[in-house]
Amino acid sequence: MALAATQSAFRTHMKDYLDQINDEDETVYVARSNNRAVAIISQEKMDWMERALKAKEDSLEYAVARDQLIRRGVLPDDEVVTADDHYWSQF
Repeated sequence: MALAATQSAFRTHMKDYLDQINDEDETVYVARSNNRAVAIISQEKMDWMERALKAKEDSLEYAVARDQLIRRGVLPDDEVVTADDHYWSQF
C-alpha cells in the first residue's frame, strides 16, 4: 500500500517515512506545490525495477526481477490458468 504525505509532514516525520520505505517496502508520494509530486522508494526496489527494464524479456534475469517486483506489489501477480478439458482440446 502506498502512503501519501504533504511536503511539511514528510519533513517533520522523515525518519518514520524512510523507515517504512525500507522496512515495509512502502512507496511514499510527497505532494509539493504547483501540482508537483515525488515518489520515494527503497534502493532495493529501484534496483529490481532497473534490472527488469534493462534485461531482455525472455531472459532469466528478467524473470527474477519481475518475480521480485510482483512480491513487492509493484507488478500484478500472473493470472492463474486453470486446465480443464476444453483447454486441452484446443491442441
